[in-house]
Amino acid sequence: MRRLLLATVCGIAALSFNCAQLVAAQKPSGPANATEWPLHGGDYNEQRYSPLKQVNADNVGKLGLAWFADLSEKGQWQSTPVVVDGRIYVTTPWSKVYAYDAATGKALWKYDPKVPREIAATRLCCNNSNRGVTFYKGKVIWGTLDGRLVAVDARKGSKVWETRTTDIKDDMSITGAPRVGDGLVFIGQGGGEYFQRGYLSAYDADTGKLRWKFYVVPGDPSKGPDHAASDSVMPMAAKTWSGEWWKTGGGGSPWDGIVYDPQTDSVIFGTGNGAPWPAEDRSPGGGDNLFIASIVSLDAKTGQYRWHYQAVPQENFDFDNTSPLTTADLTIDGQKRHVVMQLPKDGVSYVIDAATGKVISAKLVVPYANWLTGFDKENNWKPIINPDSNYGKTRKGWFVTPFQTHVWYPQSFNPQTGLLYVGIRYATFGYVAELGAKMGNQLLGINIAKRPEMGPPPLEGAGQWLTAWDPVTQKEVWRAKDGVANSGTMTTAGNLVFQGTGRSNFTAFRADNGEKLWSMEAGASVQAGSITYQVGATQYVAVVAGAPRAAGGNRLLVYKLGGSVTLPPTPPAAPLVVSAPENFGDAATLEKGQQLWQQNCSLCHEGGRGMGGFPDLRYSALLQSDAAFKAVVIDGVLTENGMLSFAKTLKPQDAESIRAWVTKLANDVRNAPPAPTFGPAGPPQAAPATTPPPAPQTGLHSG
Repeated sequence: MRRLLLATVCGIAALSFNCAQLVAAQKPSGPANATEWPLHGGDYNEQRYSPLKQVNADNVGKLGLAWFADLSEKGQWQSTPVVVDGRIYVTTPWSKVYAYDAATGKALWKYDPKVPREIAATRLCCNNSNRGVTFYKGKVIWGTLDGRLVAVDARKGSKVWETRTTDIKDDMSITGAPRVGDGLVFIGQGGGEYFQRGYLSAYDADTGKLRWKFYVVPGDPSKGPDHAASDSVMPMAAKTWSGEWWKTGGGGSPWDGIVYDPQTDSVIFGTGNGAPWPAEDRSPGGGDNLFIASIVSLDAKTGQYRWHYQAVPQENFDFDNTSPLTTADLTIDGQKRHVVMQLPKDGVSYVIDAATGKVISAKLVVPYANWLTGFDKENNWKPIINPDSNYGKTRKGWFVTPFQTHVWYPQSFNPQTGLLYVGIRYATFGYVAELGAKMGNQLLGINIAKRPEMGPPPLEGAGQWLTAWDPVTQKEVWRAKDGVANSGTMTTAGNLVFQGTGRSNFTAFRADNGEKLWSMEAGASVQAGSITYQVGATQYVAVVAGAPRAAGGNRLLVYKLGGSVTLPPTPPAAPLVVSAPENFGDAATLEKGQQLWQQNCSLCHEGGRGMGGFPDLRYSALLQSDAAFKAVVIDGVLTENGMLSFAKTLKPQDAESIRAWVTKLANDVRNAPPAPTFGPAGPPQAAPATTPPPAPQTGLHSG
């Protein structure tokens, strides 16, 4: 999503795009000029950089709200807006699209693809969400949670074409934004947690017709070739697997992290984790398990394999490489290199030659990692996996470090400063293998109720921050402690970096040194990537703010210099009051309830601590009634709010056991109010009640 237009065409030298490539790629599918934001990452490079500088480090303090649009839908708000021809388009958690006048906020149209809500209980690993649309030749194109691509007329909002990308019988979904290039739309899907076999596919952007499909992992060898673009390399990939991996699908779903590169006419994408998570369970006896946890390059026109780099061979830790990818032209050792960059969950910054797949450098961005001990630089920087970390083989468990360093949240690259801006988390998490164990409706193969035999490693400096990373020297240039891990970034020629901070602030930092320059209350958390664009003589900055339980509401917020619109006041938070009944249930009921709670509920409600904006059930009035509790947990009456039905995994009596257990937790709170715990940024792994010996310190330090 990147490199276009000569300065003679655009009048903007800072873009350094190629005019011939722009014409070949169809002008509307790339930035027609620097004033728009027509693709998910801004342009084909996905640098999320704008040459606009009317709003800059000297005057950003005058930035104010120009207009806002209320978005009432519940769920995870992850959409990056797109702006073309004075219109702004934004998606909602249930895959609807809204169009507004980009200068005034006037509502123009809404399109609802009518995603069936019942899929929430079977194929959504991480709640309902959608990361946005793309634009191509007068059409707005996006994916739906139930696996469709939809294209509508950008002016009218009327459907042009629709195509299904996943088999309706498979537990797959689309949460990522499609990418477009050379007349094709590229899309992956989620579903690795449900034992699916991931693939990337390309569709004709004019008609929606399938052009090619590339499977990430090999299928059942007894069934022969797939008649897909990946047929030529699947025999090679199969040699890196053992056992009967196809019975669990293998995983590898490319649910985000796709970039079209016109310089090489390739599509480069990241692949997901294996299924189940413990490598020894899905591929007993070892093997690298290609192409999971990899960055893969394909010929954009045909889908034929070009190269791959596997970041985590024999992946064990949900270390998918579906984090954002960014391409850029960097001068390294005196030589101009066209590179693709990624900083994924595993905590390593990768800089790779985009044409050949040769790794130029790889460096930890956090102080310490224990899943690897180093890199085999003579073998294209292949990671040397720490054998102790193979918890599926040792059966002792493992506290992996780091954990969830950078997930889907957009990153940005400023060619003026030469810096990559990424939200970072430094934490650890404990994994214990148990074949067949679930987390909610996800078939992960780990038991989250158990703790590893060893204790967690000490993490000096654990936490989260916004980093400015130099990909040439592979060093951190500055760090903003006000920054967070769970929010995307956008950068501009005005020497600015924008990111959501705290619980509900939208903030601007200096791009060169990280100084905090401006911050405004957004009414809800800002997790998605922001954008900037110009209409007439005015530059605007836009972002989506929202969360499953945002007290201030979910909104599209648009700012400009001198903007004077104010948001309605956020309703005061209701005091937390325990209203549970007396404890009930015998010891067996409570034990079962505790187990079911940890397997099905704790990921979102995290021991009653309200992780990620979900309610703290210890204070829920639903505990007073078995019928009301069942209506939510089994019948799914709050599906629209993001609370999915568990009818496929729980029986009514299971729900009652969970209610008994949470009632006990609630009464424990009533009797001994707890100290404050962590907020919505995500939990570091708690140590076991009885601390075992410390974990081995074998690993890799950033140096």
